[in-house]
This record gives sequence, structure tokens and C-alpha cells, in this order.
Amino acid sequence: MWWMYALLSAFFAALTAVLAKIGIKGVDSNLATAVRTAVILVLAWGIVYFRGGLEQVHTLTRQNLLFLGLSGLATGLSWLFYFRALQLGKVSQVAPVDKLSVALAIVLSVVFLGERLSWQTGLGAGLIITGTLVLIWG
Repeated sequence: MWWMYALLSAFFAALTAVLAKIGIKGVDSNLATAVRTAVILVLAWGIVYFRGGLEQVHTLTRQNLLFLGLSGLATGLSWLFYFRALQLGKVSQVAPVDKLSVALAIVLSVVFLGERLSWQTGLGAGLIITGTLVLIWG
């Protein structure tokens, strides 16, 4: 079941790039990121509210809040750089290079989370890195 959500995530991420490229035309990329973030904020809290998740807010620990906060900072910085890259480059180049994050996440999961690296995952990460280099230098 996880893979269905992952495929939906990939589809909407691809759609995000195309819609963002159209939306940032003639607009400061930081302002565009702020507008996008406001929409996401309303959407996320709306889902939590309507699914009854607000009553679980008190279960968040300091560690949850710290690492979710750090994750939010990393996401925000990623979006700021992504929108700037979209303003300067082509979606067909920026979006795939942005997906280098997949290979980096694999490496970080091994280093910091102790996840095991199978040969298939290592090969996949290597192909992503190779493809990224081809796009950058091609």
C-alpha cells in the first residue's frame, strides 16, 4: 500500500513543478514560496481538523517537535532554492536534479538511521546520481 502513496506523491510533485513554473512568472521566487506555503499550511491543518487529529496534539514530545521543526526548516529551504532554480532553469532540468534528494536520502538513511543498503538500492542511487550529472553537464 505504501507504494501507491509514493506514486501519488511523485505525480503531485511532478505537477507541482509544472504549475510552479507557470505561477512564478514575473514574481519573486521567495514570495511565490510563501504563497505556496500558506496554501499548504491551510490544507494540512484542515485535514488534521476534519480527521479529528487535533486531539492528538498533546501527545507530541519535545523530540517530535524538535525534529519535525528541523524537518520543516529543511523543507522550507528546499522549496526556496527549488523555486529559484525553476525561475532560472527549465522544469525538465530542475525537477530531475532536485530528485537527487532521493539518492541523498538513501545515503543519509544508512549513515544516520542505520538502514541496510541492498545492492538494488545502491545501484538505483548510483543511477540517479549518474543521471543527475548527465543533466547538469550534458
